Amino acid sequence: MSHNHVHIHKHEVKGKNLFFSIILNVIITLAQIIGGIISGSLALISDALHNFSDVLSLVFSLVAHKLSRRKASLDQTFGYKRAELLAAFVNAATLIIVAFILIYGAIERLINPHPIESTLVIWLALLGIIVNGLSVILLKKDADHNLNMKSAYLHLLTDMMASVAVLVGGLVMKFYGWFWVDSAMTILIAIYLIVVGFDLIIKSTKMLMLFTPEDIDIKAIVREVHKIEGVNKLHHIHVWHLNEEELHLEAHLDCSEDIKMSEFNDLLFKVESVLFQQFGINHINIQPEFKKEDPKDYIVQD
Repeated sequence: MSHNHVHIHKHEVKGKNLFFSIILNVIITLAQIIGGIISGSLALISDALHNFSDVLSLVFSLVAHKLSRRKASLDQTFGYKRAELLAAFVNAATLIIVAFILIYGAIERLINPHPIESTLVIWLALLGIIVNGLSVILLKKDADHNLNMKSAYLHLLTDMMASVAVLVGGLVMKFYGWFWVDSAMTILIAIYLIVVGFDLIIKSTKMLMLFTPEDIDIKAIVREVHKIEGVNKLHHIHVWHLNEEELHLEAHLDCSEDIKMSEFNDLLFKVESVLFQQFGINHINIQPEFKKEDPKDYIVQD
């Protein structure tokens, strides 16, 4: 069985940005909890709860990031490369859980409204916007290249948006005395959390379940590989993401002639070039065959 890695230049994700974001979020969480209790603002306490969940998720993301960089061993032949996918899944799940907790609290407050110290709410909301905005800037570049970092980035982005909503609510309460706005803003924040969390949990679940990536067309792969001279049939195909950086393919390749292994190496090089250049597959594992009696379907359930 022949097997090859195609090496490509990749963006280097920096864990130190996550560490700085954790420190910033610990500060804003403590400030909002104290301010929420003093002011009586559920939106502020909700934002603090969301920030606390972010602290936990950021710590989880940082640990997963460190683990994913560990080398493979005899016991972990892939290393911990899927740790970041697990972190992304857990972070997405916590977003949704926190959202439902916020909705429950907001509905309860709508039924039993309380007066709120709006000035304190406004100042702490401004602090939240600044702190979370800085964290978002720190993680933006990494988020474009890594699902784990994207999950952390989304947590922080929704925090910043939540703080904006809390600020708007604080201003409305200060000038109009509409205290129900606090609960309304909380519900809107929660709905947004559910939307972004659900999208992220779907993406991470598909990768964890080894589903074929949405942008990969198995039939197109077969068509292109079958154009190569010496190929009879590519079959028993599996394509999956190991993590954000590695796209794997394993398959059986039925050769049209009974060739030597040195000749197969040349054929394999052509196949690998097509798979990488046209489909971005950078980890390829091909089993050579010639008139072997086995299922020749593209997809074979073992």
